[in-house]
Amino acid sequence: MSRSDDLSIEAEKVIPGGVNSPVRAFRAVGGTPRFVDRGRGAYLEDVDGRRYVDWIQSWGALLFGHAREEIVQAAVEAARRGTSFGAPTEAEVRLAERIVAAVPGVDMVRLVSSGTEAAMSAVRLARGVTGRPRIVKFEGCYHGHSDGLLAQAGSGLAAFGLPGSPGVTGGAASDTMVLTYNDLDGVRAAFEADEDTIAGVILEPVAANMGVVPPTPGFLEGLQELCDAHGAILIFDEVITGFRLGAGGAQALYGVTPHLTCLGKVMGGGFPCAAFGGRRDLMEHLAPVGPVYQAGTLSGNPVAVAAGLAVLDLIESLDPYPILVKQAQRLADGLAESFERAGIPVTINRMESLFSVFFAEGPVSNFLEAKASDHQRYAKFFHAMLDEGIHLPPSGYEGWFLSAAHGDSEIQKTLEAAADAAARLG
Repeated sequence: MSRSDDLSIEAEKVIPGGVNSPVRAFRAVGGTPRFVDRGRGAYLEDVDGRRYVDWIQSWGALLFGHAREEIVQAAVEAARRGTSFGAPTEAEVRLAERIVAAVPGVDMVRLVSSGTEAAMSAVRLARGVTGRPRIVKFEGCYHGHSDGLLAQAGSGLAAFGLPGSPGVTGGAASDTMVLTYNDLDGVRAAFEADEDTIAGVILEPVAANMGVVPPTPGFLEGLQELCDAHGAILIFDEVITGFRLGAGGAQALYGVTPHLTCLGKVMGGGFPCAAFGGRRDLMEHLAPVGPVYQAGTLSGNPVAVAAGLAVLDLIESLDPYPILVKQAQRLADGLAESFERAGIPVTINRMESLFSVFFAEGPVSNFLEAKASDHQRYAKFFHAMLDEGIHLPPSGYEGWFLSAAHGDSEIQKTLEAAADAAARLG
C-alpha cells in the first residue's frame, strides 16, 4: 500500500470521510485521494514522492502557482510581527483600498475569512437593507455552505448528487428561491409573482461549480434591470472569478455592475481571506455604523492580508491575464482535438483562463445540461491522467485553473497524456 493509502485509513478514523472538504475524497471519481506533501509553481508532490502538473491550484486560489516567493515572503514577514491581533491594522486598509480601486461595483469592502462568510454576509445585508426575506439563487451555483444557500447547489453537492443537506431547516430553505441559470424569463416571472418578498438575486456571473458555464448574452444585463426595477439587490459571487478573469473580475469583463460583490480565493493567495463589498449606501448598513451585524475574530488577519497585498502587487506589475488566456485557449483547443480524433463527444466551456470539460454533445448552459455529461467517462479520464502525473479536479462539476506558473512544457505534457487517455477511452 502507498503512503497515501495508509494516511487515508488513518484520516478516516479521526476526520469524517478522511477529508476536510468533501470533494477532496475522490467519491465522484473513485479511488484514494493523493495526500500532498508540497507544491511548487505548477506542480504538486504527494507523500509517496510522485509529482503532478496541477490544474486545480487550490481550487483557483493560486493565480501565480504554488509557493510563489513574493507571496510566501510577505506572509512570513507579517507572521514575524504577529499572527493575529483582533485589532485594525494599516495593511487591511491598504488591501481594502486596492480592492475598491480594482472592482467596479465596490465602494466599500469588509474582509472575512472565507467565501462562505462573504456570501452569507452579503445575503444578510441584502435582507437587512430591503426588509424582505427571500433570495433568488440558481440551480448549480455554489455560494458556500450556509444553510439558506445550500439548496440545489453545485460543487461538492453536485458531485454527490445531493439536492441539499440534512440539517437545513424548512424555514431556511423556503426563503431561497431556486431558478434555472441563464433563464431570464424565469427570473422575470418570479419577480412578477413575489416582488414584495425578494430581497436579492445571488449568482456566479460565470458559473464555475457546475463546471464552467458562462452567462448567455443579455442574462446579466437582464438581471441588473430586473433588480433595479423591483428594488432588489443584485449580488455577484465572484469568489472564483474575482481577480481571475481580470483585475476587475467578471463584472468588468461583462460591463455589468452589481450592487454587492463577494470575493475570495485569488485575493488571499492561498490563505483564508475573502471579502464582500458594494455600494457605499448599502455597506453603511453594516455594524458598527448600521444595524446589520457581521463580525469575525480572524477577519482581516494580518498574515492573510499581507499575502493578498503581495498577490495584487504581482497582478499590477506582471499583468498575467493575456498569457493566461492564450495558454488556456491552447490547452482547451488541444484537448478538444484529442477527443475529436478519438470520436468522443465533448463540450469545452471556457471563459478566459477558466474552463471545464463536459463529456456531452452540448451546449451546456445550465445545471440540467451539465448533469447530462457522462460523469463515469470523466472518472476514467481523471484516473488515466492522474496515472500520467496530471492532477485534475476529482469531479466533472469543477473547473480547471491555470496559473502564471504553467508554461509550454506543462501544457505539452498534459496534451500528450490527454491524447493517450482519449485514445484508450474512445
